[in-house]
Amino acid sequence: MATAGASRRFCRCACFCSENLYVARYGLHVRFRGEEQLRQDYGPILRSRGCVSPKDFQQLLEELEQEVRRRQRLGQESAARKALIASSYHPVRPEIYSPLQDAALAPEFLAAAEYSTLPGANLEGLLQRLETVSEEKRIYRLPVFTAPFCQALLEELEHFEQSDLPKGRPNTMNNYGVLLHELGLDEPLVTPLRERFLRPLMALLYPDCGGAWLDSHRAFVVKYAPGQDRELGCHYDNAELTINVALGKAFTGGALYFGGFFQGPPALVKPLEVEHAVGRGVLHRGGQLHGARPLGTGERWNLVVWLRASAVRNRLCPMCCRKPDLVDDEGFGDGFTREEPATVDVCALT
Repeated sequence: MATAGASRRFCRCACFCSENLYVARYGLHVRFRGEEQLRQDYGPILRSRGCVSPKDFQQLLEELEQEVRRRQRLGQESAARKALIASSYHPVRPEIYSPLQDAALAPEFLAAAEYSTLPGANLEGLLQRLETVSEEKRIYRLPVFTAPFCQALLEELEHFEQSDLPKGRPNTMNNYGVLLHELGLDEPLVTPLRERFLRPLMALLYPDCGGAWLDSHRAFVVKYAPGQDRELGCHYDNAELTINVALGKAFTGGALYFGGFFQGPPALVKPLEVEHAVGRGVLHRGGQLHGARPLGTGERWNLVVWLRASAVRNRLCPMCCRKPDLVDDEGFGDGFTREEPATVDVCALT
């Protein structure tokens, strides 16, 4: 769900049901518009990755058709789950559902966000208040949440996980985790995090990616554990910008790795690896190719927020790289709007 306040309605691009479908068995994202197109576009690479027999291909075809149907129903089913959770779920940490307080945020994060709102703030000054992981790739890191808040949020997430209520998949690549919109944590937690803190900070770090115009998001928590998801294949996000915060628990391995940019030339160098630390957030562009190395030991939960700017994506869908073909879908949106915000200087986004 793209959240930005009750008064705005967001759409998705029609390509959502045909582009960027992930096939975990073959480690491949594909475009799918039918059997003939799939064979023509991906036949050789699929055979090289083990899809050899007619049975293999038929199984793949059925999986893709099932995924298309899932995406077509996604908005309606998500709304139904959210309503059921709101009426039936009893939180173990109800204070988490109160409006976000500064006490939940790390002093370093508060300082960086506060600096970003000052009249004379600039990029050079902001970079003195956070860690530059890669100047070339424009990847940054800083503490976001306090340890007590991470612990409280984890307790709530685990309590919900153990309930018998229905749970939506965080995204097409992760099978374990929680959609914060469905749990009722978007408005009290993620929206103020975006509007009050991330937007001024991102405006200085990524002015060319719509950092100053972030008006919606998709937020979810992903879980990596033995017997469940242990790693994440290379991909780029359906977002202009992303923040990824490790919440816990005790773990080894599972570092993020970053390659090239999806609209740039292929990366020929060794990927950059970034270790997780509880409470710390990694900031990067949504179009930066990345993934997660295999978990070593323990269990890791991460909060991921895809930050979206309709002023950017209304001009070019990041999934199909075309002018978006807008579709309304039961309140489920991917940050597109049918109007261009009048205050946006589009020249600053080119």
